[in-house]
Amino acid sequence: MTNALPVIARRLVPMLIALALDAWMFSFAPVHAIGPSWMLLLLAALACFWVLWQPAGMRRDDFLPALAVLLSGLGVMLVARLSPHLAQRQLVWLLVSLVLAISAGPFFSTIRRLAAVKYIWVILSLIFFGLLVLFGREVNGAKLWIVLGPVRYEPVEIIKLCIVFFLAAYLSETGDVIAMTRPWSIRENAKYLGPLLLGWLPALIILILQHDIGMAALLLAVFASMLYAATRRIDLVLGGLCVFALCAWFALHHYGYVQTRVSVWLHPFADPLGRGYQSAQAYFSLAAGGLFGTGYRLGHPEFIPNVANDYVYAAFSEEFGALGGLVLLWLFGVLAFRMFAVAVAQPDLFAKLLALGMGATLAFQTVVITGGVVGLFPLTGITLPFVSYGGSSLLANFLLVALVWAISARPMTWSRESSASSS
Repeated sequence: MTNALPVIARRLVPMLIALALDAWMFSFAPVHAIGPSWMLLLLAALACFWVLWQPAGMRRDDFLPALAVLLSGLGVMLVARLSPHLAQRQLVWLLVSLVLAISAGPFFSTIRRLAAVKYIWVILSLIFFGLLVLFGREVNGAKLWIVLGPVRYEPVEIIKLCIVFFLAAYLSETGDVIAMTRPWSIRENAKYLGPLLLGWLPALIILILQHDIGMAALLLAVFASMLYAATRRIDLVLGGLCVFALCAWFALHHYGYVQTRVSVWLHPFADPLGRGYQSAQAYFSLAAGGLFGTGYRLGHPEFIPNVANDYVYAAFSEEFGALGGLVLLWLFGVLAFRMFAVAVAQPDLFAKLLALGMGATLAFQTVVITGGVVGLFPLTGITLPFVSYGGSSLLANFLLVALVWAISARPMTWSRESSASSS
């Protein structure tokens, strides 16, 4: 019992700090925008139970779930300021995400058993695409949503996780062989890279059929990073970039939705009251925030259409300034860095690539959406993980963190104090 108490305290401290910061942030939110109180208490209890319910005798990186809860709490505070009724929905999705992350814990603890199962993840991706083609609803030129009554879900969020599973399983078996294959040997490359192209298929379908160049770019970046980590072959990465560039060029010249996105990016003030209105208002919002921000609930980010979804980073930067925006990016950087550290520490290639792919997914998604908001890239419809309003994104990212957290498990080494108390 004396040994267990320090272990429980060590597991709980990061989460309790995150919950305390969330409670402090919620105290500034509009009255009745966050609640009811019983739901907040239930969420806090679930978050604590999440970190406590892990295998005995094992130690994990408990900062991973704490950072996820901290960022999602920040997201709820921002959404409550921008749209109180959406904040209520976000709390419900946060509740569902925590329950699902806890429920998936035993499965994730034995995830290495799935290293031999590769193609089931591709099949699941294609099934989701089939459902999207048959029942999907088009929003702003992109057909990315399935609507079931009051629930609207974006299957691409789960598809991206399936792709990482497939790549980790396949590359853990063939990575060494692909690395030793000569670049000019067409037959050998085709033999081992042919099945790997299945990992490309969802990204190309997203780009060509769903007109979502942002998610396609995200999947390509994750694909390239995992491929290079497993093979160290830069020629394959460059070849993949060339293929993607050709597909993007085709989309740019054949899809009006993509053309509009690029045109607004290059000339945001050419049509400030029409197509460029959203981007122009976001730039005004960033400029109004300056270095230190206007203060929470003192800015006017509500002038940006769909601000809680696409432009939540602009809203945050207006009221908390460029420094606040950098702090937010730093939190994402810490989360991604700890995921990469988990990957480096793994003894087996499958777990290493799986953790790397999940960390790369989070990192590249953050870069793509924040870069789009500040004008470095054309804006895409993907969300800022944990912070933007969106139940499907929140659910997928909690599963992502729960998986890497499970992979981080290692045998516990008792501290000197614990050993002394036991003796």
